[in-house]
Amino acid sequence: MQIRFEKFLKTLSKNRICNWDYFVNFQKVYENIEKIKIELCILNSLIKSKNIKADFKNLIQMYPNVLKAIPTLLAIRGNNIRVGIEKEILINFDKKLNSIEEYTLFMEKTGLFELIRNNINNSLVDYATGVEVGIDTNTRKNRTGSMMENLVEHYLINSNLIENVNYFKQIDLNNFQKKTNINIDPTLLNINKKFDFIFINNQNHIFVCECNFYNTSGSKLNEVARSYRILSRLFDETGNITFLWFTDGCGWIASKSVLKETFQELSTIYNIFDLEQGIIKKIIDDEKYKK
Repeated sequence: MQIRFEKFLKTLSKNRICNWDYFVNFQKVYENIEKIKIELCILNSLIKSKNIKADFKNLIQMYPNVLKAIPTLLAIRGNNIRVGIEKEILINFDKKLNSIEEYTLFMEKTGLFELIRNNINNSLVDYATGVEVGIDTNTRKNRTGSMMENLVEHYLINSNLIENVNYFKQIDLNNFQKKTNINIDPTLLNINKKFDFIFINNQNHIFVCECNFYNTSGSKLNEVARSYRILSRLFDETGNITFLWFTDGCGWIASKSVLKETFQELSTIYNIFDLEQGIIKKIIDDEKYKK
């Protein structure tokens, strides 16, 4: 175990795992802006307004749909915003359900009137595009996990596995059993979780896989490692299911004590280096999984 653990640490990826849209998914940004582009263009009429409160009131009376663009100006997802300290108010931006005075107060207190009147030179479309870019960068962590899944899937395919035949993605054990007619221990069917991948060898030994990549350390790594140790114990008791964990990233360097503890109980932990060395094919061909 110690040798495997030390090799795992030495071969951890020192770089971020990313493809071209890891940094910003511009397609998603453009799609989100397109949904409110007309409303933003109408709101442009408030730029440099001398009497922005009155102009805003007139605007939402004539074009109430402009309200749906306002949350984006504050980098907020969703159309219902609760505000207030002494008295909480629910402001609805999907439909004009609040009073004009409440919308006007919201615009004033959040600083949007000041922004539009004195700090936007040309276009709220340009400003909102920048906001969307900022929001999108917050999802990079999720994209990293997805890219690790894509990488693992690449090696599953390279190992001559075929999707929905002998490998399945984002699937729980119940649906896996229905699709393959391979019997699963009834106690495991209570696990309410979709796994990143489940694949089988020619003898129908089942491999349940989770994939992740951590650029930074933190309590999340400890929680994940603990939950995977529990899963591994459950699968080991059945005899025909093996849990595989594909993980990488320099976040593990600062959390190596957690990783070492997990290695003592879960030996089937692999990184990108292992994938490159053909570990999936080796697992499929391993005699101990053909009994």
